[in-house]
Amino acid sequence: MPWLQLAFDVPRDQADDFEHYLELAGALSVTLGDAGDEPQLEPGPGETPLWSVVTLTALFESDPESAALVERLALDLTARLGERPRIHRIEDQVWERVWLDTFKPTRFGQRLWVCPHGQPPGDPEGVVVALDPGLAFGTGHHATTALCLEWLDGADLAGKTVLDFGCGSGILAIAALKLGAARAIAVDHDPQALTATHDNAQANGVLDRLEIFAPESFTDPSVDIVLANILAGPLIALAPRLSAMLVPGGDLVLSGVLTEQVESVSAAYVERVRLAVPRIRDDWALISGRR
Repeated sequence: MPWLQLAFDVPRDQADDFEHYLELAGALSVTLGDAGDEPQLEPGPGETPLWSVVTLTALFESDPESAALVERLALDLTARLGERPRIHRIEDQVWERVWLDTFKPTRFGQRLWVCPHGQPPGDPEGVVVALDPGLAFGTGHHATTALCLEWLDGADLAGKTVLDFGCGSGILAIAALKLGAARAIAVDHDPQALTATHDNAQANGVLDRLEIFAPESFTDPSVDIVLANILAGPLIALAPRLSAMLVPGGDLVLSGVLTEQVESVSAAYVERVRLAVPRIRDDWALISGRR
């Protein structure tokens, strides 16, 4: 069935109020999105970050009664915002087909491929992580995740234990296990991320070698590789903890860092880890080194 979509932009501090307003008005769903081009990656523990300007999108049925309701809401919102909201009719679609048209098998490095379930890699000899887009962050298409996947593809992981701190979809831990790591540990404060990681690991046949924890139930282990694809602020705050978990000679891999943040993040680790030259993609950097 078709739908009516009503969308408008508001400052971050007004997003919750307008979301509640739309829900009370009878919207079938309300989603919040980026009104500009302001990336949000893995938030810090307890944080629910929003963009500085938020697009609220509400869906309504397309029957005459709902159409009249949407028009009344549009008039009210125009008076409140000084600008008429955007109204569109959305025809029914096979939504799985929509994302399959844009999410294709992608190679990272020489061997590693991330593919939607049921789609073969471009190289029949490739190492495949089967992953569909979902609620948790991480399909490999953002530069920060791509940098980590390429690092993993070039690393010697045989027999190693890998920590994926801020695991999102679990893509890095799963890729490490597919590439030869003996064991992986995935940690995230978001329950959806833990569920996604479990399900993705099970679908990829590596759940038996993966441990999944929320931060409050996680006891810092000694590991061969620490991967942390989060944000600069948490990376700086976590520097003593993440460094301490590395065995001597262990590898540290940090991402989610803008190029202008490389110096401040590196400074938090340089006394504990011998850092390599950062890898850059777009405006993002990967910082790696060895304890």
